[in-house]
Amino acid sequence: MNAPTDIHDIVSSLKAEGEPFAIATVIRTVSVTSAKAGAKAVIMPDGTIAEGWIGGGCARAAVLKAARQAIKDGSPQLVSVQPEDLLSENGVVAGDEREGIRFARNMCPSQGTMDIFVEPVVPRPELVIFGSSPVAVALAALAKALGFSRTICALENDQIHFADADSRVMGFDLEREKLTWRFAVVATQGKGDEAALRAALAADTDYVAFVGSQKKAASLKSKLQAADVPDADLARLKAPAGLDLKAITPEEIALSILSEVVLHHRRGQHKQLEQQA
Repeated sequence: MNAPTDIHDIVSSLKAEGEPFAIATVIRTVSVTSAKAGAKAVIMPDGTIAEGWIGGGCARAAVLKAARQAIKDGSPQLVSVQPEDLLSENGVVAGDEREGIRFARNMCPSQGTMDIFVEPVVPRPELVIFGSSPVAVALAALAKALGFSRTICALENDQIHFADADSRVMGFDLEREKLTWRFAVVATQGKGDEAALRAALAADTDYVAFVGSQKKAASLKSKLQAADVPDADLARLKAPAGLDLKAITPEEIALSILSEVVLHHRRGQHKQLEQQA
């Protein structure tokens, strides 16, 4: 099997598994370089090359650094690896960034130039919305604008409120295993609260919250505890959901919840990348 096919296979596999990665592509070379235009590599968040080839040590360190940053930020990077004299001629030093190009020094005897485009492939975080209340509907609309994949867990007759959902669960029987960042919000507001909470707490999530008062949440937690829901699962529940923005309308409540979700997501991403460093 040739290298491009191998890369396509591993890209498909990583996407299916919900794993973040970056694709580095050599787009231009000048003079002698070990890799030529069109060479590709799949790079993982810890900086390892899962498949492919982008040249030897002359360019690798700079590209791997750019890949880690691209995955962290979710933004592509363009790296130009040049010999010292050419950097000086252009008035830049290694590490500079100008007009979207990050410069690095080629210290190899070949003294060639390589331009590499690094594209991050980061799975969309999943927002699981339980219920069809006005807050649930507002959450789905705002989450779309923020780039979340939206899974709607609601009764079949209530799915009509979510015409453009990314995926649906008829009822509350959510799959327990997640493939990417997953955030669950129970916004049933009196219509199946206990069943939805039980399902949300049993699933693999990075955040689970309940839309309702502290008093109501405490009552539901007592019922779930009596029904043998593990204390460790109950301790994960955030109630009331969202940051304290003094929200009143469904749209404002949705904003407060998604603000908290984004905060959890970004903190988790940075912590994960620090651990992989």
